[in-house]
Amino acid sequence: MSYNKPLPRIDTLNKPFWDGAKQNKFLLQHCPACGDTRFPPGPICPKCLSDGQTWIEAAGTGVLESWVDMHRAYWDGFKDDLPYRVCLVRLTEGPVVASNLVNSPDNLKMGMKVKVVFDPVTDEITLPKFTIAET
Repeated sequence: MSYNKPLPRIDTLNKPFWDGAKQNKFLLQHCPACGDTRFPPGPICPKCLSDGQTWIEAAGTGVLESWVDMHRAYWDGFKDDLPYRVCLVRLTEGPVVASNLVNSPDNLKMGMKVKVVFDPVTDEITLPKFTIAET
């Protein structure tokens, strides 16, 4: 596959997330000691400082917190996508993530329900994006 947009840099902390996305699973880091669920991942829990972090499969749902329509291509790979939407989603589990909002209507409202969709952009990378959930 040829893909000319920026790709995530996979490291030991975020590898479980990207491995899950490749399997169409939205994973979040979870602290068994205090129950905190977070994104992005870190080496220790920011709430209780435990270093025994695990990964859980999230529902892949949430609500639209905000969005912006991008009308400028800061990388050449985005020229054919203009305008495209970038969104902030508050996941059902609590963390807020930034992503792309795809196949969305023009009459967006904060608080609309969204769900994750997976876009396999290369053989190695699948990007989680969001779309408005059916009501």
